[in-house]
Amino acid sequence: MSGVGLVLGAGGVVGQAYHAGVLAALEHDCGWDPRTAQVIVGTSAGSITGTLLRANVPASELAAWTVRAPLTTEGRVLHQMLGTEIPEFEPFRLMHLLRLAPNLPGWEMLRNVAIRPWNLRPMVAALALLAPGRFDIATRLAMLQEVEGQTWPQRDLWICAVRRSDGRRVVFGRPGSPDVPLHLAIAASCAVPGYFAPVRIDDHTYVDGGAHSPTNAAILRPRALDLVIVVSPMSGPARLPTDLYGASRWHAARVARREVKALRESGTAVVVFRPGRAEQEAIGNNFMARDRVDQIVQEAFLGAGSFAAKPEIRRLLATYGVQRRP
Repeated sequence: MSGVGLVLGAGGVVGQAYHAGVLAALEHDCGWDPRTAQVIVGTSAGSITGTLLRANVPASELAAWTVRAPLTTEGRVLHQMLGTEIPEFEPFRLMHLLRLAPNLPGWEMLRNVAIRPWNLRPMVAALALLAPGRFDIATRLAMLQEVEGQTWPQRDLWICAVRRSDGRRVVFGRPGSPDVPLHLAIAASCAVPGYFAPVRIDDHTYVDGGAHSPTNAAILRPRALDLVIVVSPMSGPARLPTDLYGASRWHAARVARREVKALRESGTAVVVFRPGRAEQEAIGNNFMARDRVDQIVQEAFLGAGSFAAKPEIRRLLATYGVQRRP
């Protein structure tokens, strides 16, 4: 076993701000550079954060750009790739998605159900088949134009999406997966079902990898890493939910716990950063809101620093070189 893996989960604009705060805390408080991760798994917002890390943008600069603080020379690539302002999106409303009539399943999905009915995940299939959203993600993310034509980074970057025809997860960038342009992989991973239009790549269309899992952490099992750090912006508290948004967070946390368990059973140590009460209040219920990113970065930075300082977490991180030793 060797190396540290980094999993960056889904979460929209607010999730990206949460990534920035947590990663900046790991860099500042623990002395660990997230760019050195042996493999980065990115889903939806995490695919953007992971790509920026692989473009050699420091975590501290990601946080500075998010809160509109001055950037160093290292961080100026952010202005080239993302512009100077966080893009403005219409509010993300879960109730709107529930009102969308799904498309009929294609023959590939029906065949898979007939052959392996035990593999059917109804929620994944339903999300994959939602009526296409009305926004074109390529026109909303300036980053995709900057990344277009760039080759995949040399260090492993695995980007997760869901193929609509059969509801299967596809991990772009992983050996054996379809060879696709980097900007299309990011677009596919970020194409929130029912909000953005699906992304066509060759003969298939794809939607957000978060439709399969908000983190997709378990795909790292075969890598036999020493440690995996999971940043899961969508995970919520363990208590039973009281509304639709709470239910989505509860589901995300449940999926993440299952994946973390699988990693630990394979012999890999795992540390999970998820929003606490203060971070959750800052994040709110609109995943596309940009008016609260400053507060999210601040709360995520403080929350992650406090969590990493716990004796059991500090010892675990120090064991694998992700924490300054006393």
